[in-house]
Amino acid sequence: MGVFVYLPLVLPLTALPIARLAEQHLHPRRAARLLTTVAVILASCSLVCLGLLVVVGTAQLPGNPLPDGWSDEEVREAVPHDAFAGKASILALVAVTMACGFTVHRHYRFRARAHRTLAGLPGGDLAVLPDDVPYAYALPGSPGRVMVSTAMLAALDPAERRALLAHERAHLDGRHHRLLLATRLAGCVNPLLRPLQAALVYSTERWADEEAARVTGDRRLTARAVGKAALISAPGPRAAAVAGFAAAGPVPRRVAALLGPVPPDRGWPPALTPAGAAAFVAAAGTTVSALSALNAAVALFLVLEAATTPL
Repeated sequence: MGVFVYLPLVLPLTALPIARLAEQHLHPRRAARLLTTVAVILASCSLVCLGLLVVVGTAQLPGNPLPDGWSDEEVREAVPHDAFAGKASILALVAVTMACGFTVHRHYRFRARAHRTLAGLPGGDLAVLPDDVPYAYALPGSPGRVMVSTAMLAALDPAERRALLAHERAHLDGRHHRLLLATRLAGCVNPLLRPLQAALVYSTERWADEEAARVTGDRRLTARAVGKAALISAPGPRAAAVAGFAAAGPVPRRVAALLGPVPPDRGWPPALTPAGAAAFVAAAGTTVSALSALNAAVALFLVLEAATTPL
């Protein structure tokens, strides 16, 4: 196994350049999907190798995690081990499990609180809440709904309301909450992946902005609606129920992007550009991470298989 078991724990560093450049040089829809894919693969490889380290590092410790059939002294001696790495990996795996569990629990607690807030309101994909605090959120669920306060609607003219609602519906149609949750969990598994979460928040907001501009047919109107809604939005007692879905991203950059041309919808940035080079580095790092995790898993399996095969 050697160094291969440790590589996936540090290779997420190769994704940091694309996290900074994808939002500037890729269509936001493609940037969001690329960042999520890279984060999930790298986090999965890190988790596999962390689990392997638990087995390898504790092979000769009492109460080791090897199955009962592998508990013979000969098997323990055949498995490479490092007591310090094993104990550290156990603590790390416990911390990762707790962080992921807390993140999932918080996500679904927000959703449950928000749906309780909507209890008694008329059905449909739009829920208008009588509230003096202006806010608008996309609430995922079955079905998903757009929550908007009467104060927010009153602050916008009819065209701006249409742009705002198109933006929020784009979040639901694109299942952005799933992408964001997957990236949050990836950051819990490996903290080196957390910069991808901030980049994804911006990319999903830009994706929704572009969809709103397409629906309204007016980029300047959409930019005005985005800017005005951000300026007047404020969390209130009822808005707090969906605080987990309320990240708006860097609004000035979003407005500036909407005032510019439609971003090119290409699958991969040109090779001879900073974004192209960053995408290549991220793809190479992801590939090496997957191969390293596979190599380490196969190596451990072969060692255990050889140690447990009768002569």
